Formats: sequence, C-alpha cells, structure tokens
Amino acid sequence: MRCEQRTLDDIRALGGNDAADERRFATVARVSEMNLALYRTFMQPAVRAMCPPAVADAIHKTHSLRLQYSLFSDENPFMAPIAEWARQAREQRAPVAKDNPFVAFQEAMSKQIVAGLDAYRDMRDSFGEQLFLAIYGSPALQAAVGIDPATTAPMRKAGKSPLHRELLEKRISELKSRIPAGGIREAIVRAVLYVGMTREAVDERGFETVRRIRGAKKDFAPLPLAAFKQLVRDQYFVLLIDADAAIAALPSMLPPERETRLKALELIKQVLGARGELPDEGEERLRRIVRLFDEKSPRDLVVVPGGTGPRAKAS
Repeated sequence: MRCEQRTLDDIRALGGNDAADERRFATVARVSEMNLALYRTFMQPAVRAMCPPAVADAIHKTHSLRLQYSLFSDENPFMAPIAEWARQAREQRAPVAKDNPFVAFQEAMSKQIVAGLDAYRDMRDSFGEQLFLAIYGSPALQAAVGIDPATTAPMRKAGKSPLHRELLEKRISELKSRIPAGGIREAIVRAVLYVGMTREAVDERGFETVRRIRGAKKDFAPLPLAAFKQLVRDQYFVLLIDADAAIAALPSMLPPERETRLKALELIKQVLGARGELPDEGEERLRRIVRLFDEKSPRDLVVVPGGTGPRAKAS
C-alpha cells in the first residue's frame, strides 16, 4: 500500500471535468434541492407522525449497513462460540502440504470469486455512468431545472464563509505561536515530516516503523493513538505554514543531553530508512537535521538512512 500526493491537475488529467460535466452536476444539485423541498413540505410531517422515536431507533439499528457488522459481533449471542472456536483454531493450526487438493481448490475458487467481483464492479460502474449521463445530461431536464444546456460559463460556486476565514486565520496564528513549543517528541515528529515530505509518498513500511516507535517504552514514553495523531497533524501544519522557522526552532526543543539527542536521531533515521534511499533534497534535509540534533557531527558528511548513523566523507 502506498499513499502519494495528488493535486486537482491529476484529476483533470483523467479526462472529463469540462463544461458539459459542470452542467450535469449542477442539474443533479438542482434536482436534489427540489426533491428535498418537496419531501420536507409533503412527506416529512407524515413520516414523523407515523414513526415515533422508538420505531425510528429500531429502523436505525436494523439498517442493512449496520446489521452486516452487528450480526457478526459480540452483540449477537449466537456468535459467542466463535471466539472459542477461533482460539482452538489458533492453538491447533498446522500447515498442510502444498499438493493438498483442498488448497488447490481454495486457490482456484478464490481466483474465480475475484474475477467475478471485478466483472460485476466494471459492469455496475459502466451502467451507473451511462445512466447518469443519459438522465442528467439531457438538455430537456437541464432546461426544466433552469440550466442553459448550451452555456459554457462556469456554474455557480459555493460562497466562502467569513466565519471560516476568521477561524482559519485564528488557527494559523495559534500554530505560529507554537512553532518553538514542544520537546523531544515534537522535535522527532517534525524532523521526520520535514525530511519525508520530499518523497511526496508514504507506504506501509513507514507506517509500521512509526507504529513500533510509538509503542516503544525503552527510550521515549508512548502516546495514546489519538494524541499521537494530533501531534503529527500539528507538526505537519507548522511545517506548511513556515518550514524554515519550524526547523530553526528545533535546537531549542531538544534536551541538553547528547545521548538523548542521538537516540532521537536514530529513531528519525529508522523511520526515514524504512523505504530505502531518499531523494537528493531529502538527503540534504536529513544532513541539516543531523547537524541540528548533533552539534558535534561533521559539517561534510554522508547520511545513510536506516544505517548505523552518519559517516564523514573521506578527505
């Protein structure tokens, strides 16, 4: 699994997103607004009268999207034996021979299921797309809801809320004030993000390394997952707002003990080295981080991500 940075230009490159698409989606929005208004005027009072809170709560709980989870959870008393059977299976699990006919049958059946689901997905998506184009691309329907079928002008965009802008400015001001705040944990996360952002992608190897480090109790006290996520978000936003100031503040966040700094630096290299070599800009950023964490490191050095540490260039 890999997550890569994308922009709206990547979406535009897939095709579509032209004036005709804008008219179709504007038609969808207009029809939805009309349907909602009709429902609230004529149907909602009758539905509320016929469905008291108890009935509404029962319908809510028995929705098919919830039942598919609750029926196979501990809430269902008939599922109680499953936990014991699973424990017995784990304790008595034994590998079977590769030429076992049941294994071959399992693999063949699995491939058939995958192929069938893929074919169903492609057929469903194609049908849904064609149905959407036929209905909401109809000039008659577009004209009926007040949209000119021949216009090429951009459709109406949602207005920007002054309150949202005010809250955004307040949040930015708050983050700027917290640039020099924090300790060794914040410094580690900030340094990893600063160097790792040059890759513009993350994968499961980095996530697994971070998971292990987050739970490690040997050198740094672990954080609850929710607090760790918030910490990462805050440090990422700090770097987006002012990366130079955020990195310049790192020395003030670090403890005076060189041993603790070196342990933190090793964690940083462990995370960054999980995916192998860094791009050139990442190497340069990591060299800067090494100098900030270890003032005694040589100015001219080569950093080896995932290795035992930096090494000085031979003269």
